[in-house]
Amino acid sequence: MSTPTTQPRGLYFEEFQVGMRIVSPGRTVTEADIVNFAGLSGDFNQIHTDAAFSAASVAGQRVAHGLLVLSIASGLGMRTGTLEGTVMYFREISEWKFVKPVFIGDTVHAVMEVTETKAMPRIGGGAVTLKIEVKNQQDETTMRGVWTLLVHSRPGA
Repeated sequence: MSTPTTQPRGLYFEEFQVGMRIVSPGRTVTEADIVNFAGLSGDFNQIHTDAAFSAASVAGQRVAHGLLVLSIASGLGMRTGTLEGTVMYFREISEWKFVKPVFIGDTVHAVMEVTETKAMPRIGGGAVTLKIEVKNQQDETTMRGVWTLLVHSRPGA
């Protein structure tokens, strides 16, 4: 009996073009997300976990962990389908800036723009560089930076 295989639905390296823009669906950040991330990461900083403390802070309320929102953005990138089954590795994050806080109840989405592609035949694919902006429900940028991914070439390419 053979093992069933699925066809990747993501884009292969050759299909990424400089200037291509990909927008993810949105995702609302919940209190459960923040509590679970605090438990997973061990970051129980009061600005994330203490409503009374946070109410008296500059932010005025609890703030989602920056690394939580970065992780959510990574998942949102996968939800676009363009990376599903074709990404080999997440290679680099650079120039990352946390611009604006994300609060409980904010809905974020990722806007990805291909800025560079570099063929790497020895690995059977290439590097795809994406400029990323994570935006909230008011279309305000909450964080931004650059991701480099290694992506498989189309079979037989």
